[in-house]
Amino acid sequence: MRSSDDPSPVTVTPGGDCSPFLLLGDHAGRAIPRALGDLGLPAGALDRHIAWDIGVAGLGARLSASLGAAFIAQAYSRLVIDCNRVPGSEGSIPEVSDGVQIPGNRGLDETAIAARLGEIYQPYQDAIAAELDRRAARGQPTLLVSLHSFTPVFQGQARPWRMGVLHRQDSDLSRRVLGLLRAEFGEDAGDNEPYRMDATDNTVPLHADPRGLDYLELEVRQDLIADAAGQAWAASLLARVLTQAAGDGLDGRVEGR
Repeated sequence: MRSSDDPSPVTVTPGGDCSPFLLLGDHAGRAIPRALGDLGLPAGALDRHIAWDIGVAGLGARLSASLGAAFIAQAYSRLVIDCNRVPGSEGSIPEVSDGVQIPGNRGLDETAIAARLGEIYQPYQDAIAAELDRRAARGQPTLLVSLHSFTPVFQGQARPWRMGVLHRQDSDLSRRVLGLLRAEFGEDAGDNEPYRMDATDNTVPLHADPRGLDYLELEVRQDLIADAAGQAWAASLLARVLTQAAGDGLDGRVEGR
């Protein structure tokens, strides 16, 4: 499916050896393999939130630089295959997204599905696992931070939150970050808003749970990070918040301990 002209599915911004954070961007990119054309999408669809998490690529790069933390990002659109969905589950290769039909995803056979899984989904997850293995081998504590963004309005409903922390009531890091964001924004820092972290989430549970790692799944409102100035503002704020949260409670949740 992917050709030599298509981009690699994984973009890695290197970090130093001292940061406890590993940054992830499940929906940072919006590329489509040339063989799939435009998936039959209407004009402008790839600019919309259905195709990618607007602003996350720039935010992740800036936050990586501020924290000295590696940032592993998916280069392909979530419409090709969604790396934050369990393969084979609803939404993994969506036929409709926010009312937009995706003709190129209808009626796929097992070979076509396996190609997207093997050439896009799996290399991304393997890159995360390999980096976590390297960190564990060095005895380096890891806090997993998954970056996402959300629309200011969804299906006619305004979303007032500036940032939201998604969790399962099992994350000390998430609790501390939520407290610090609420000190900044009050109720505009959402607790499991605008989504709840549940069984639909894939990347954080896949990597954090078997290794016993603490995590943060962070949502940032897209209008706040749609341009370079907004991304710089959010990265500065989040670098300060994450550094304080880690300093307040990095408790040795390292694989094997």
